[in-house]
Amino acid sequence: MATKITRKKPNFANARSHALNATKKKQGVNTQKVTINGQKVVLSAREYRTFKKNEKAA
Repeated sequence: MATKITRKKPNFANARSHALNATKKKQGVNTQKVTINGQKVVLSAREYRTFKKNEKAA
């Protein structure tokens, strides 16, 4: 099982219709299962991109 290490949370907002009815909606985090050093972890796509960038620079 993958370990969740991201701290990001979903964003809650209102979906507005043409009649301006407000309905709560949830924008989830773009989480990805990746393998880092032989260990499966769950990261957001942005965190994984930053990780790869920093790994290449080091």
